[in-house]
Amino acid sequence: MAAVGEVVEEAGRRAMGFYANPQIQYKPDDSPLTQADLVSHAYLVEQLPQLGPWPVLSEESASIDWHTRRNWKRYWLIDPIDGTKEFIAENGEFTVNVALIEDGYPLFGVVGAPAMGTLYWGGRSLGAWRKQGDEVATLRARPKPEQPVVVCSRSHPSKALADYLDQLGAHRAVAVGSSLKLCRIAEGLADLYPRLGPTSEWDIGAAQGVLEGAGGKVLTLDGERLAYNQKASILNPHFIASGSDIG
Repeated sequence: MAAVGEVVEEAGRRAMGFYANPQIQYKPDDSPLTQADLVSHAYLVEQLPQLGPWPVLSEESASIDWHTRRNWKRYWLIDPIDGTKEFIAENGEFTVNVALIEDGYPLFGVVGAPAMGTLYWGGRSLGAWRKQGDEVATLRARPKPEQPVVVCSRSHPSKALADYLDQLGAHRAVAVGSSLKLCRIAEGLADLYPRLGPTSEWDIGAAQGVLEGAGGKVLTLDGERLAYNQKASILNPHFIASGSDIG
């Protein structure tokens, strides 16, 4: 994971070169795309196959046919900039996500938050860590508190989420951008992330690795561990990410 972390950090440094001047374009679905997305993507797809000779599935090259993907046992799943709206807003809450998926699940994930100078990494059977500057800390999701902290999307509120929170009982809701929501749970700074709207596989895979390494979990509404590359669509089912004994 160390070499992947170095690649993620360098991709983040390259992206930061466009922080003050993102050069925004718009995709056919009207979602924003910046030069930072493209530069980070180009660097990751060049470097990752040198660390392991597996295919790469990226948000910026998502047109790979399902009949090709369905035969992948192991592959890199990346989001060059997760939280493009946060990048444009310059609020710091965007990430560079890289996961190594094996047999449908994250073997490990690396999440870089370059504007915060923070790197997260972890895997279900490996543990989880956070690096800030020269300091490295082991991460562990915390036990369930009486009043859980619920992290919610800054950009995608929904009635389904509002209804869920109404039924949850006492809690504190905090808006957080990108895959940092799962990292906050892994750090023990939050407890629950109910995602009751659409996400893509590259939005979640890397941070799922971190959270699972910290003892947390990401489960579908049927109680199944969130899996990857199981169908033609790259959209995730609704899910709930939680700390060690919540959900």
